[in-house]
Amino acid sequence: MPVSASVELNHLIIPSRNNRESAEFLATLLGLEVGEEWGPFIPVETRNGVRLDFASVPEADLRLQHYCFLVPEDDFDAVFARLVESGVTFFADPQMKQVGEINHNHGGRGVYFLDPGGNGMEIITQPYEPDRRRPAAW
Repeated sequence: MPVSASVELNHLIIPSRNNRESAEFLATLLGLEVGEEWGPFIPVETRNGVRLDFASVPEADLRLQHYCFLVPEDDFDAVFARLVESGVTFFADPQMKQVGEINHNHGGRGVYFLDPGGNGMEIITQPYEPDRRRPAAW
């Protein structure tokens, strides 16, 4: 049975060592806003309306997760500059072997890094799927 075209991703719970630290880090990096704390969550909402709810969890419960963010090519330089300024080590590859480099996969640019909560993050300017390529400015 095909999935309804009206289905949308609404929110994700992102486990973290410190929900406030992780939410503020990502929001600052991507130029987003941190929302009001509610219950155990610190929310950050993306441009397409998906809310990321950061939750503090015990260290023993943390498992590597991966989150990828698509940014316009025109915004990549500013996001990348904030990443460099943060002092976080970044990589061109998901295996984290190409230290301090960016990639040019899929006709765009991208980097991988770990957030303060230990989650794997990726920032790309072009999606992996050729039929979803973005224009230079969107």
